[in-house]
Amino acid sequence: MTREQLKERVRKLPMQPGVYMHKDKTGKVIYVGKAKLLKNRVSNYFQPPERLNAKTRQLVSHIDDFDIIVTDSEFEALVLENSMIKKYKPKYNILLKDDKGYPYVRLDTTLPYPDFKIVSKPAHDGARYFGPYMGRGAARRAIDTIGEALHLKSCVRSFPRDIGKDRPCLNLHLGRCCAPCTGKVSPEEYHALIEQAISLFEGDAKKLERELTEKMNEAAEELQFERAAVLRDRLRAIQKLGTKQHVVAGAFAELDVIAFVQGQTRACVCVLHYSGGTLQDKEYTFFHVTESDPAEVLSSFIKQYYAQRNAVAKTVLLSHGIEEQDAVGEYLSSIAERKVELAVPQRGERRVLTRLAEKNAFEEIERREKQSERRHKSLELLQNVTGMAALPLRLEAYDISNFAGQDTVGSMIVFVEGQPKKSDYRKFKIACAANGQDDYASMREMLTRRVQRYVDGDEKFAPLPNAFMIDGGLGHVHVCKEVLDSFGLSVPCFGMVKDDRHRTRALVAPDGREFGISATPALFALIGRMQEEVHRFAIEYNRKLGGKKVRGSTLDKIPGVGDKRRTDLLKHFGSIENIKQASEQELARILPRNAAQSVYEFFHQKQQ
Repeated sequence: MTREQLKERVRKLPMQPGVYMHKDKTGKVIYVGKAKLLKNRVSNYFQPPERLNAKTRQLVSHIDDFDIIVTDSEFEALVLENSMIKKYKPKYNILLKDDKGYPYVRLDTTLPYPDFKIVSKPAHDGARYFGPYMGRGAARRAIDTIGEALHLKSCVRSFPRDIGKDRPCLNLHLGRCCAPCTGKVSPEEYHALIEQAISLFEGDAKKLERELTEKMNEAAEELQFERAAVLRDRLRAIQKLGTKQHVVAGAFAELDVIAFVQGQTRACVCVLHYSGGTLQDKEYTFFHVTESDPAEVLSSFIKQYYAQRNAVAKTVLLSHGIEEQDAVGEYLSSIAERKVELAVPQRGERRVLTRLAEKNAFEEIERREKQSERRHKSLELLQNVTGMAALPLRLEAYDISNFAGQDTVGSMIVFVEGQPKKSDYRKFKIACAANGQDDYASMREMLTRRVQRYVDGDEKFAPLPNAFMIDGGLGHVHVCKEVLDSFGLSVPCFGMVKDDRHRTRALVAPDGREFGISATPALFALIGRMQEEVHRFAIEYNRKLGGKKVRGSTLDKIPGVGDKRRTDLLKHFGSIENIKQASEQELARILPRNAAQSVYEFFHQKQQ
């Protein structure tokens, strides 16, 4: 559609709220926006280019068509916009990672002996919820830290059903658990501990300290010294938690401060979470954008951010104003199911907080940009050493792994700008290995399948890298070159060669030239990290396939042979049959002498 045709369509747009979706020539949605008045908003994109910023000019140059959806209110448009962004993931919108989770800790206080559990989001089921946390690891640390301080049970047994069924675990003897499994802790006593845990989860440690101090003094006055000592130890443990308050106080339900800062090559949004007047945690989100409007970035960010968290603080302070502030405030209130204050402070203590968030964002940008500079220097070194025509911003590394000669797998890892990009990692189950172990044939199959997927237009295998890095020597590189030649592709490929100590010493090209890297620390670290990562990824996949099959094998029946020794035997001898035929002396090279004797006697007595 021509520019004039687009302008004519804009003139016919209604003066009503709604959502608009810009599309490229292929019909793909490349930008989603909301408008209080559709005609006014969309017409802004078709002004003279000099009135637009760089990002908007680039967007407009790709617009071939647009669609609109009219809504009854600006609030409805805002909700729909967020839904459309999540659905289409447009290239020119500010996008947050979908896979980032903010879990909660759930507690069902109706049970006789309640457990703390980690869940993805709260439900209206009568249970207590604490959070959200920055991740499942943070939630688990909160549960473990509070449980250890209050001697709560950490096992999976359910009480009173399992009382007396098994012996108490080691935690009782270590003084880490009150041991309800013994039947000596009543539901009422356990609920008293749970109430103390709730106080800690809600960040009210001072109140709990006062209560415990009073009870400890009362017990001492009544000459109940044993009970006083228990309360004293519990009080000390809780006081110790004061230094870990940012770990255990997970409900950031009072105040969030959000600031946007633009750096030279990236922008950053910093979120400071406050609870009980104390800074509990902070988060950083980075965008590779320049000349961005802070109002646009913040508006897009907070709508997606709180939709993911499924929880909003009572007050949200912003470093910059946003156009649809009232509608966004209404949207946040709908998520929180209560009134949320959204403000842009200009002076006073609140402005000090937004400045602190800006300072944190700026310092984090500086730190990241310095790291990025170091990584780029490493890539420049790689380009200079190998003579590559282009800076290798995207590198792919490949490795083959098998388990005792079986379950051969291939791994592909991706480094973009010197950093792992795990979403682009791929793994391959090698089919040709069924005919016998052949590393070259396995590498050829993996690379052929990878390149074929790219040629077929599979977006999951695009783009091609600036260089293929192969874990192996000259023979493996020749295989890679042959595969690329068969597709008519000209992409550099190098083998990552190791020394006798299993450290990367050089890169080798298909023509046999070697490029030493051990004397260049930055380059040595980059290649070594890639080689370790591709090997780790291959082994991890290999164990998932092969490890399951090995369990329940003949070796499991031999006394003194566990997982590690079984794996060592199979790696060295290659098969059960070879282990049977090995002498006791050969077995003793792999195992301790008594274990080697057990293996030897097991097979030879069995044969007799």
